[in-house]
Amino acid sequence: MYVEDCKAAFAAIGPRLAQIYGQGESPMTITAMDRALLADALAQGDDARIASVGVAQTGIEVRIGGAEAALATGEVGEVLVRGPTVMRGYWRNPAATAATLAGGWLHTGDLGALDADGFLTLKDRSKDLIISGGSNIYPREVEEALLAHPGVAEVAVVGRRHAEWGEEVVACVVPRMPLPDAAAARALEATLDAVCLERIARFKRPKTYVFVAELPKNNTGKVLKTELRDIVG
Repeated sequence: MYVEDCKAAFAAIGPRLAQIYGQGESPMTITAMDRALLADALAQGDDARIASVGVAQTGIEVRIGGAEAALATGEVGEVLVRGPTVMRGYWRNPAATAATLAGGWLHTGDLGALDADGFLTLKDRSKDLIISGGSNIYPREVEEALLAHPGVAEVAVVGRRHAEWGEEVVACVVPRMPLPDAAAARALEATLDAVCLERIARFKRPKTYVFVAELPKNNTGKVLKTELRDIVG
């Protein structure tokens, strides 16, 4: 869950939330943070811990980086997983199986970092990473910043091709109020920029804001960023 969504849910229903991370190849089994730990993080206002998906579950190994050597604490890389809950392979697809389970680890395709206590924080899907001017920008970090603005109901950040920088950051925003006219949109953009400058590095803030009535989603509620990339060009 996004940090702001987690705080809002906690305020509404109390200490009933837990974070669990998995994927189809190791469903609901990679990491977890129980209700007590999450409630404690919320009580302390520890946004870094709130953003975490917890620690490796029993019998599971989690590593950041290559199959041969793990990255240092705090460094961002691909999340690798090993344990008895990981799939044996894809049905009748040995090539995909070999690539995904290379080196005996499940290559999740997710980017994340482990802290000194073993808590995993997901940064983004590797395919959603934006590289602008040679710098890595994780859309989730920008989304977290924008969701701190009370006027933002939902947001999804994508990269758009840029002739000089390679890619630029575009934020697709669903406002809580009706879609703004041109003047209101400019005013809202200015306040969103201010929120970003308070929370993230200047070069990570969106270069363009696109205000939409809703975000395209699949049947499970996941935002379809491929469609958003087509929309923003």
